[in-house]
Amino acid sequence: MDKPQSLSMREYLVRMLAPKLLLSEKVIDQVIVHQFNEANKALASNYSLEISGFGKFLFNHKKAVKRMETLLSKERMFKSILEREDISEQKRESTLNKLNNNTIAIEQLKPRINETVRDLRGLEEQTPTS
Repeated sequence: MDKPQSLSMREYLVRMLAPKLLLSEKVIDQVIVHQFNEANKALASNYSLEISGFGKFLFNHKKAVKRMETLLSKERMFKSILEREDISEQKRESTLNKLNNNTIAIEQLKPRINETVRDLRGLEEQTPTS
């Protein structure tokens, strides 16, 4: 059965798994929410996440640096818009909201960029030969 466009992937999974596993939709939904929350926590503290049977996700340091540059550029743009006096109150509120969201993204990304990147290939560091 194909997923209908009107359902999110999460709703589709819940509706498909509940009858097959003979569990309530509420229980299935709680399991899915828990799994995604734990995956997010793992990605926040590690550079990789492997979901068995699905795939492996890696933190890309180069992309993070470029993303940080973009976020800082947007921050400067939002601040320059807020400094103008000729903008409407609605535009000011919208820009302030965007600036706050941008600042949160910067604060979340900053520690990851400043950390030293470990080798993700699973190889041990070789000892120098004399």
